[in-house]
Amino acid sequence: MIKNISVLGSTGSIGTQTLDVADKLGLNVCALAASANIDLLEQQVRKYKPELAVVFDEEKAEIFRDNIKDTDTQILCGMDGLIAAAVIDGAELVLNSVVGMVGLKPTIAAANAKKNIALANKETLVAGGKLVMDAVKENNVKLLPVDSEHSAIFQCLQGMPDKKMLKKLILTASGGPFFGKTKDELKDVTIKQALSHPNWSMGAKITVDSASMMNKGLEIIEAKWLFDMPSENIDVVIHRESIIHSMIEYNDNSVIAQLGLPDMRIPIQYAITYPDRYESPVDELNLSQIGKLTFFEPDYNTFKCLSACKKALSMGGVATAVANGANEETNMLFRNGKISFLDIGELVTGAVDSLENYEPKTVEDVLNADFWARQYVKDRVN
Repeated sequence: MIKNISVLGSTGSIGTQTLDVADKLGLNVCALAASANIDLLEQQVRKYKPELAVVFDEEKAEIFRDNIKDTDTQILCGMDGLIAAAVIDGAELVLNSVVGMVGLKPTIAAANAKKNIALANKETLVAGGKLVMDAVKENNVKLLPVDSEHSAIFQCLQGMPDKKMLKKLILTASGGPFFGKTKDELKDVTIKQALSHPNWSMGAKITVDSASMMNKGLEIIEAKWLFDMPSENIDVVIHRESIIHSMIEYNDNSVIAQLGLPDMRIPIQYAITYPDRYESPVDELNLSQIGKLTFFEPDYNTFKCLSACKKALSMGGVATAVANGANEETNMLFRNGKISFLDIGELVTGAVDSLENYEPKTVEDVLNADFWARQYVKDRVN
């Protein structure tokens, strides 16, 4: 098992749970990186005494530097800081749980520095999948999924003797807080309602993504890159209980599933300890207490983000980066009270439909597509 880890996004939901797992496994934390939560980051620095701590927000970084000047931890900021944390010498594994496109450059930098990567930043693969996978293959490093759905598929695939036997990936979705709602019922939903997820405790951005089903659309795209599967062989099923985290179907139509309580520490720990398994900090699953497991078809007409992501994936090029960029912008606008909930799906769909597509050759090509998508949303809203 590894001994040293770097955690990008350490103050978020995944980051704090990663540090819980690190405590249980007795890991050394070489580097910590956060966006702007300097109070929690200070607590983490004083506890773990990392060589490097990064505050992405430059103004907050100056305050933070003064707050912990009595420590030996080096402080950096911005994208250069994130990349430094991703390539730090001592780390054997970089866990990337930052939110959004900001995670793309550090992921590629970590691969090029020959670091194994535990990836919870799905936008990295959604926007720059080919560039990331090329870097991973060229440097012969592991890219280990942390998302519960992709970890579930990864775990199910461990027993597969030959890729030719694999027929289908089946991603489960909780359906979020608005499962079963019609468009009329969703016209006036509030931010508070969108943030009330029935099963998972997550950050605000991903919780809204779950409510709009964008999160599942992003996961379809991510699964295509992680497991080298065409989009037509990736299905989604609504599973309200969030006990089955995803499934695979073999060519003989047998289906293998991974089950567990809805607690991210299971996939986090498996990514860290792979291929070994250790005692988990998560409670044991008791199916008799759960009682029943239910399944439903997704509503692609009401939750347009899901359809937009599938279309973007079929288009190829920078279409998935555009879908992701438009969503990041609309998600933020909704959380800031600037647009309605249904506007998210309309604007993401509009951005994908309006794109003059092209094949990205560099990270800058991806970033340009992301910028175009955000500008499209701003222009439409204004």
